[in-house]
Amino acid sequence: MSKREIDIEFLKKLALFVYESISPIIGTKEAAKKIKRGAGGDISMHIDIMAEKIIINELKKNNINIMLISEEVGELIIGDKEIVKKNEEKLIVDPIDGSNNSIRDIPFFCVSIAYAKGSEINDVDKAVILNLKTKDIYWAEKGKGAFFNEEKIIRSENSSLDKLIFEIDLKLSEAAENFKKFSSVLNKIYRIRVMGCVALSFCLFAKGCIDGYINLKERMRVVDIAAAFLIVKESGGLIFSRGGEDLNISLSMESIPPLIACRPNLKHLIKKELKKIHSLE
Repeated sequence: MSKREIDIEFLKKLALFVYESISPIIGTKEAAKKIKRGAGGDISMHIDIMAEKIIINELKKNNINIMLISEEVGELIIGDKEIVKKNEEKLIVDPIDGSNNSIRDIPFFCVSIAYAKGSEINDVDKAVILNLKTKDIYWAEKGKGAFFNEEKIIRSENSSLDKLIFEIDLKLSEAAENFKKFSSVLNKIYRIRVMGCVALSFCLFAKGCIDGYINLKERMRVVDIAAAFLIVKESGGLIFSRGGEDLNISLSMESIPPLIACRPNLKHLIKKELKKIHSLE
């Protein structure tokens, strides 16, 4: 069988295969059945494993040689090992981002798929994120912009610094400590949201529905953000580390530093406050 080219349409089809396969079990006890601890460190449920198997099977069926980096299996070579090593092609996947939302039928969970030729997050050049409840799809190709379904995302920037809405991702046990530590930043925000699906939150940010995202957890992985990273960049948004530096993240299952996303006109304000915080540590 000839090798299938990995283009944006193939990534969309992969995402749709996942949607079609897991839709019947959303919100069921079957979906929530705990299987094992995945490579990402969380307990994998049946719905996670099922979605990942769909992707692996499609890659094998299409005779694709690639390194799969996925939340459940970790790093898995599919196809010819020597070809994979030589071509440096990678598929970075979170089969179900927002698993706990999916088993409770909260309509905010997705499959996240990114394609890269290289070893750094900046090498990602194709990305697809599909809301597995609504079937809305966000996608991007490097240098071509970001899209919501078939419409190009044109950010409607809120030039005002009033009534900012941010997603805040935090660990409840550390909430009080982090709110105190980052109070100078958080005090600039009018409302916060905690929605339970990092990739889709970044997509809402890319569309301009929210003004930014702040991660207050110490543990994230590249599978959480690889696709969203490109969608945000192609929409004109900014992503940087919690220390204010540009992201330099390797495509692997290693933990990545906490990060922040914001619209361009907030960059100076947020980085200024972060610099003050870190100078006091």
